[in-house]
Amino acid sequence: MRGLAAGTMVDGRYRIVALLGSGGMADVYCADDTQLGRRVALKILYGRFAEDDEFVERFRREASHAAALQHQNVVAVYDRGEWDGTSYIAMEYVDGRTLKQIVLSEGPIEPLRAIDIAQQILRAARFAHRRGVIHRDLKPHNVIVDEEDRAKVTDFGIARAGASDMTQTGSIMGTAQYLSPEQAQGRPVTPQSDLYSIGIVLYEMLTGQVPFNGDSPVSIALKQVNERPVPPSELTPGIPPVLEAVVLRALAKEPADRYADADAFIAALDDAKHTIEAGVAAAGVGAVSEDTAAFAAPLVAYDAPPPSTSHARPMSEELWAESMPPGPLPPAPPRTRRRWPWLALLGVLLAAAAVVAVVLLTQPSKVRVPGVVGRDATRASQVLHADGLEVETTSEQSDQPRNQVLSQDPPAGASVDEGSTVVLTVSGGQANVQVPDVTDFGRAAAAKALRHRGFKVQTRYRADDKVAKDHVISTSPEGGTASFAGFVVTMYVSSGPQVSPVPDVGDKTLDQATADLHAANFQVKTVTKESDQPEDTVLKQDPPAGASRPEGSTITLTIAAPPTKVAVPDVTGQTVAEASAQLGSSGNFVPVVRQRCEPPPDPSQAGLVVRQTPQPDEKRSRGATVFLVVGCDATPTPTTPATTVPTTPLPPTPTTP
Repeated sequence: MRGLAAGTMVDGRYRIVALLGSGGMADVYCADDTQLGRRVALKILYGRFAEDDEFVERFRREASHAAALQHQNVVAVYDRGEWDGTSYIAMEYVDGRTLKQIVLSEGPIEPLRAIDIAQQILRAARFAHRRGVIHRDLKPHNVIVDEEDRAKVTDFGIARAGASDMTQTGSIMGTAQYLSPEQAQGRPVTPQSDLYSIGIVLYEMLTGQVPFNGDSPVSIALKQVNERPVPPSELTPGIPPVLEAVVLRALAKEPADRYADADAFIAALDDAKHTIEAGVAAAGVGAVSEDTAAFAAPLVAYDAPPPSTSHARPMSEELWAESMPPGPLPPAPPRTRRRWPWLALLGVLLAAAAVVAVVLLTQPSKVRVPGVVGRDATRASQVLHADGLEVETTSEQSDQPRNQVLSQDPPAGASVDEGSTVVLTVSGGQANVQVPDVTDFGRAAAAKALRHRGFKVQTRYRADDKVAKDHVISTSPEGGTASFAGFVVTMYVSSGPQVSPVPDVGDKTLDQATADLHAANFQVKTVTKESDQPEDTVLKQDPPAGASRPEGSTITLTIAAPPTKVAVPDVTGQTVAEASAQLGSSGNFVPVVRQRCEPPPDPSQAGLVVRQTPQPDEKRSRGATVFLVVGCDATPTPTTPATTVPTTPLPPTPTTP
């Protein structure tokens, strides 16, 4: 389903605002969640895929995987469902641009900014990798950056999809420019595959272009497997060598030659950042960690194709295409050569030696844990990684400098298996910076005030009927709290009052309508209108039923009221008793009789009403007096004073005719 118009209601909950973009499987719309009063990004699967179980399963998997990843650098998934024959996912709406749009409009990006964005992407990848999820399709199109350069990764849709995600035609799903060599070859995908893709994203931010391009996805994939990238500084002069070394290591063809994990990549970027900020970028690769420097030196000097290896030998497009579906590259055909019998014995001996070697090599080797207490956490992580150890960090406030290692477990000198994890307790610094009180500040002004004090800022939106939209409701920690520089302060910003649909109360009594509206948190105002409908019936409501309004808003009800004026019936020709009964029975009028000695027009009308005031069919207010003149005999009779014929008791509200 494509091209939903603005205002379309999806699944009775999400109102379409505008189309944000389209991909290979789905359209993404900006929409309003009318139940929770928040803006979302709504991804709706194309109708042509809705009956394809494979695509529906992939779409469902995207929702379930991403919903489990709650992180400040990952786009949150709120909801999934079925609507109008297809599937949808409701996600966090990030008001920003894709990193691809930023690179196209602003690239190349200056190094420190590129490092900051790359580290945010790496934090998202690290969070996912620790939970067993590999993204597999990291690219700048899947990174959204807001106006404050906060990056969020989206589209975890092909995570955990197996060795390789294939379309029915056999082409790799994803973007070839960001594909790791092992993905292109159908080899197992690991977290290092994501690190390779992030390396390409960083390369593109620094140079404004991807390292490998071509006329077709197949030719690009072949370059990913066979060719080394041009060093970024040759495309954008001035890129510090220390940063170039980090990029080139991330783009190593073999996963084992890249960074061990996202933490190591982040630490290397931290090292490069500190070197650049200190103004010693001229020191080049020597300023980075020793293992990174050793790896980077031959890459920077590289100017000829590397020798083929068993894992990444040069391939033709035909060989690459024939290797799909995924699996290891076909081995070279064995040569037909005559074998001498004695070579068989030699082969047996070599095989036995190989088995012994494998057994010995697969035994876990022991490592002595180096002492890193007192070091900067970034440098400590690099030292531990260089010895084949994993690192996990926790933070606590102390009077020691921020990021200094306070303790380590296991302790220095302990003998552990290679690959074991060392837990570092790192100083968060002293809580000596006061969080400013930015309550009721505009969002941008509040963020600026917090950053001026050295805090990082993240924003969360909440509905609030007292604080103006886009103004700060509160912060965590609260204003006036002592904290430490660099701490993340969460601003809770008003998205405006909670919005709810107005219930339909048409044709209900005033009491019923008022109860329904109060239950939906609305106020009630009434106006009356003369009507033939039963009194107190709701004739109209404003706003109409179904409209969305902030809770606490006033709904105006138009209520039926009886007419204030009615037509006077014609009672001429009736006896006084009959006329009085007709006028007084409904309670509308008060009959008053005046008898005069005047001959009626027709003698037969003697004793009957010959004239009335007001005239028949004239409209008068309820309770008005109607004067009756009754014909009498020609015989003169004393004039009698006007008398009132007793009628049904009514309020005495006579009016002048």
